Amino acid sequence: MTTSTMRPVRVPLRAFSPAFGLAGLAGTWTAATHSLGAPSAIGTGLWVVAATTWLITSARYLARPGGVRAILTDLRHPAAGPFAALFGVVGLLLGGRLAASAPSAGKILVWTMAVVAVVFAAWFLAQIFQGGGALDSMHGGHLLPTVAAALISGQSLAAIGAHDIGSGAWAVGVLFWIIVGTVILARLAFRPPLPDSLVPTLAILSAPPAVAGNAWFALNGGRVDVVEQLLLGTFVVLMLVQVFLVPRYARLTFGLSFWALTFTAASSATFALHWLVLTEPTGYLVWSWLVVAGATCLIGWVAVRSVALIARDASSARNG
Repeated sequence: MTTSTMRPVRVPLRAFSPAFGLAGLAGTWTAATHSLGAPSAIGTGLWVVAATTWLITSARYLARPGGVRAILTDLRHPAAGPFAALFGVVGLLLGGRLAASAPSAGKILVWTMAVVAVVFAAWFLAQIFQGGGALDSMHGGHLLPTVAAALISGQSLAAIGAHDIGSGAWAVGVLFWIIVGTVILARLAFRPPLPDSLVPTLAILSAPPAVAGNAWFALNGGRVDVVEQLLLGTFVVLMLVQVFLVPRYARLTFGLSFWALTFTAASSATFALHWLVLTEPTGYLVWSWLVVAGATCLIGWVAVRSVALIARDASSARNG
């Protein structure tokens, strides 16, 4: 074995994206178990895979070359830094699910990850407040530290019974969805196009209404109310935007950045599933299974292509 192959591998912050997408899909199948009678083993298996992926990624990232100094450099990176929020966000999703079977452990994990998420969000905002950033570095991933983290905190806190604090977190998420989303929209509209590696982050821009809707269902007891109606209207428009972006995605060369599509797909499927089951339109069972199957196929396709890509790169490295 050569010295080069023994060196720690530099794991980018975006490596947490697969765990995020898999946790989202696990949530979709858990919802399908409760509302459609889907086999619980599928959701449970996906939660196990998501948790394992999260733990392995975390361990590999912390073992990266450069230690704390390199991690701080990553966190301050204008384009990659926001993806650090995924560590806490995935932990929140896992904690919310764990609370269903192990309440004490779930509460500990949710509260721990909520603290991690809010500390990182505050630090992230403090860096922005000091100025000097480049507008061209903005992309959909900048919604993760504040919007995604706050909304998912609200959902997970509701799962452990902390509804009051969860409602506050949800409000923070909606506030920064408006603020940060406006800045990102201005960047996309009036500055040069995103580089191909960041184009998949356009999918994240359509996630907030579904994520907010899923969190609000958890907070309000699973009822349709005026808040959910407002979010549904926004959701429909932003999903149509994604339909028109499909040709742009299709022109891209596949890469691990495609994982940016996955949580939006999963959270959207879960949100649509809630609405279909609660309102029971004609053929709602068929439509429900179609949205679950659609999200599963998309995320499965990304996962299979990713494994093939990693295997090909590993083979090239050995032969090289």
